[in-house]
Amino acid sequence: MYVKDVMVQNQVGLHARPATFFIQKANEFKSSIWIEKEERRVNAKSLLGILSLGIVGGTSIRIIADGPDEQDAVNGLNDLVESGFAEESR
Repeated sequence: MYVKDVMVQNQVGLHARPATFFIQKANEFKSSIWIEKEERRVNAKSLLGILSLGIVGGTSIRIIADGPDEQDAVNGLNDLVESGFAEESR
């Protein structure tokens, strides 16, 4: 199991578009992946799960992966979140 905490950088947080990008990235990996906010944990490959957390900009989340590519999965998703989902360039 590999775990990393990350601060959501983009102002609007993980609303539908960034959550979709996050899920697409998560689905590139074989590992089971979860997002944790406070005491709630959801499947990082589930749009409804991610949206149910109500993650806004400036929120700290924990990305957790367990499987053959767990480290790559967490680091790849961490990089995506830290980039602000490239929304500033749109």
